[in-house]
Parts: sequence; structure tokens; C-alpha cells
Amino acid sequence: MFTIEKNDSKGVPILVWLESPEQLDEECLRQATNLSNLPFAYQHIALMADAHKGYGMPIGGLLAAKEAVIPNAVGVDIGCGVVFTETNWAVEEIDEKILKSLVRGIMERIPTGFEKHKKKKKCRALDLFSPQESPSDNLKKEIAEGYYQVGTLGGGNHFIELQSDDKGKLCIMIHSGSRNFGFKVAQHFNRLAKKLNEKKYTGVPKSYDLAYLPAASTEGKDYLLWMNLALDFAAENRTAMLEVVKEEARKECSGIKFGKIVNAHHNYASQEEHYGEKVWVHRKGAIKTAEGELGIIPGAMGAKSYIVKGLGNDKSFCSSPHGAGRRLGRKEAVRTINMEETINDLKSKGIILGKRKKKDVSEESRFAYKDIDWVIDQSADLAVPIKALNTLAVVKG
Repeated sequence: MFTIEKNDSKGVPILVWLESPEQLDEECLRQATNLSNLPFAYQHIALMADAHKGYGMPIGGLLAAKEAVIPNAVGVDIGCGVVFTETNWAVEEIDEKILKSLVRGIMERIPTGFEKHKKKKKCRALDLFSPQESPSDNLKKEIAEGYYQVGTLGGGNHFIELQSDDKGKLCIMIHSGSRNFGFKVAQHFNRLAKKLNEKKYTGVPKSYDLAYLPAASTEGKDYLLWMNLALDFAAENRTAMLEVVKEEARKECSGIKFGKIVNAHHNYASQEEHYGEKVWVHRKGAIKTAEGELGIIPGAMGAKSYIVKGLGNDKSFCSSPHGAGRRLGRKEAVRTINMEETINDLKSKGIILGKRKKKDVSEESRFAYKDIDWVIDQSADLAVPIKALNTLAVVKG
């Protein structure tokens, strides 16, 4: 880890969980510098080993803010995260035929990409929400749409994986977020913050793309209300898919039992106490790993993933990386890694791929990402790996 000190009295330092400045790309550094110059930035900015360019704020970045929330520092996929459970079923008892049957059953029942359910699904998070508490009338229509989105995977880096742990037991890992519902919430409040920053709240340059809302303002409270709904929706979305995968597993693996569930967000803001003061910690592509807290750090498609236990390092605001982190942008990955190379790489590892459209599969090639073991090594003072996982089959949008 190294520190980029500020030369003036305005900004805060940037702590980077990498070995040297040469490993940090220029655009990511520029965005982190913008964060450090915010008038309400607290203590320092933290960049995880998986940090890379995002919209406004780097993915893999952490900002603690005094009395302010930034929609773009949470991101458009509010509550994106991972759910995991292990089973008692030995992988050696699962052959290729069973895996293919599981993948087929999952794809038949879980919409992927831009798809949604044709019939309304149950959603406790939406049922319990009281929209009359919010002045954002144009968002209320999204609640009705949300019932068709819960229990859907999405595309991009989202996945459903069947994995083998280091004891040879079958495990399930699902990566997804709040779908179009969360996107609409994020979009609405980022636009609102931009308008208010131009007219009312000053101090953040427009070029930063980090328009903010005072947390105690009517608009700030409303954002937090809807953001927390999107977090609950995202967690329930992952749980709903997990239940489908478990049902499919019961069909193929008689007597299968499932262990403790870990369900963790990596795009959100929460009020926490750090260095003796309550602040709004924005985690954009980072997981909370307080001392003893379990976290999930998935690798890229075809690479290892890890369950970790937090060390509660306050320098990172008790946080850790959320994954491997992109090395190549999506378009660059497709341009430089052909489809056959990606598919053959998975085949060489014996990994079954479930994906309807394979044209864009190289967006998620493991060669487009940083090495997950290297990321874990860089984060040794943040979290300790307690379980390594290898992919058996993966479903992508």
C-alpha cells in the first residue's frame, strides 16, 4: 500500500492498495484526485487493488463524506453484490451430464440480460415500502415494474456459478444487483443532484460528475430512502435466484443440504463511525469487512473466487476489494480477445458455459481482468481468505 499526499491544504490524501504508482492507471488516479478535492471528503480516499475507471468515481474506490451523499459514488447498479452458499454434496458425484442439466434448468427459469419475468413475482422489499413517504412521484411507477425484475440475473459481469470448494464440496455463487429498478433510482437522483448543484449547492466542479446531496436535506433523505429500498431489492433479487438454483440442485442431487448464506453488497453508502466521527461511507465496488465479518471476492469468469474474513482495517474504512477488477474495457476486450479463445479457455478448464448470445462473451474473459490471487495478496491487511472456489459451470447474460 502507498499514499499519495496532497500538496495543498484543500484535499485529503489517497491511500492505494497497490505496490507502486505505476500500477494505477491515469484515469483512475484523476477520478480519485477529484474525490480527494471534494470539500466534504473525510480523512482520505481509499483505492482497492481492483480499482479501475468508473463513472465519476473509480470502481474499487471508497469515499467517506461528511454530511453528504453522492449518487454517482454509489453507482447505477445500487446494491450490486454477491450471494453464496455451500452444500454437503461432493463434486466427484456430479458428472458433466448433471452439470449441463443444472445449467439448462437455471436458464429456463431465470431471465438474463435485459429479460424480465412475464408474470409478477413476490417481493417483500417492494411490499413493505411506503411510497407516500417520498416526494419523488415519477419513481413510484418503477415499483410496479420491479415485481417483474426480482429474481433476474442481468448481463455484463453478473453471473450464476456452480463451484467446487477446497474440500471438494459443491457451492453456489450469484452476482447481481437491483436491475433496472436500481438504475432508474440512481439516474433520477443523479440528475436531481446535478440540477441542485448548479442552482443551490456549490463547491463541486461540474466536470467531476460527482454531484451531491446534503444528507440531511429533503432530497438527500429521499435518495437514502430509495437507495435503501434498492439495496433490499438487490438482496432479495439474489436470494430469489438462489432459491431457484437450490430447487434445481435438489432435482439432480438427492439429499443435498445447504449451508449458511452470505449475501453482501458492494455498491452502496452507509453511515458509519470512523476515526471518532459519523460519516457517509460510499463503497463503489468494495465490500465491508469489519473484524470477523465474512465477505465474498469473486474472480473473473474461469478464475478462482474467495470467501474472506475481515480484519477491520480502518485505513480502508473496514473494506476490501469486490473482485478482480477490469484490466481491459469491455470494447477493448472484445476487440483483442476473440470469442473462440474465451470459449476454448473455459473448455480447457472443464467449465460449462450457459449463455444464449456468445458474441460478447470476451467482455468477461479472465484475460480482461486482473489476477484474483494478486488482488488477494495486495489486500492481506484487509481480509484473510478462508475458502477458495473453482468454477464448474457458469451462467451469463
